[in-house]
Amino acid sequence: MRLLKTFTKTLLITLTLFIGLQSRSYADGGFPVRPGRLLLAPSVSYFFANSAWDTTGMPAKRYPNNGKYSSVGVTFYGEYGISRNWAAVVSLPFVYNSFTASNIPSKPSSGLTDLETGIRYYLANIDFIYYFSLQGTAVTPLYTNDRALGYGEEGGELKLAVSGSGNMFGRSIYFNASDGYRQYFGTNGPWQNRYSGTFGITLDDDFQNQLSVTGSGILSRSTDKTFSPILEANKDYSFFELSLSYGHTFTDEFSLFATAGKFLTGYNTSAGNLFSLAFIYRLDYK
Repeated sequence: MRLLKTFTKTLLITLTLFIGLQSRSYADGGFPVRPGRLLLAPSVSYFFANSAWDTTGMPAKRYPNNGKYSSVGVTFYGEYGISRNWAAVVSLPFVYNSFTASNIPSKPSSGLTDLETGIRYYLANIDFIYYFSLQGTAVTPLYTNDRALGYGEEGGELKLAVSGSGNMFGRSIYFNASDGYRQYFGTNGPWQNRYSGTFGITLDDDFQNQLSVTGSGILSRSTDKTFSPILEANKDYSFFELSLSYGHTFTDEFSLFATAGKFLTGYNTSAGNLFSLAFIYRLDYK
């Protein structure tokens, strides 16, 4: 029973990571998207954990019986500039999860999770250097009666973001910061605060290579603080992740981002590591 509860907690936080944390420089923030430009960002992620934090947030403990959890996620992200002030966004994730331990058989699960569709409005800018945006997002589950893929509940999110650019150490720099409030509409919520901050710097005069660091996390709260093996999802948890990304621009239309991240602190979450690759395509239709 204890092992299954640990698995449930790990599964949910992994799904939350793949679904919710699209907060990279290529897919988030206040930087406007050119009208008529379509940005496509398919990505693949690998998450691994063999320990978790409990309800006290004390140092993470190893899973019993050599338990190990891994998850592969494939996410399609798209963003289209409607006008100078409006953009449409969509995110569609697919996950494959596997948990193994010496005393129980492996029980993998896979499928589409939550579709996210949103509209972004660019509120203002300061000298075309600093940009502010507000985004509304609808969360729609693409599965039924499968708690292994998420809450199975519709939800909505409102997010404020700011982005800017400048120069430091003789190089171009940029930053993104966002904070969003998400509410799931099912029994006992939960409500969530999702935040992210990114700082990036170019490594060469041709702007082909860049390095960025991102701090991000989720605070999820619900009156339901209990766990049920497999059939229930953890609704009360938090974590903070730090990640490092390297980006290379091959052409004006194509870039590649490689990211490595680690969960540093948490409450009712897994203590895992994340690796991902994102392929960025920019297509202009005007």
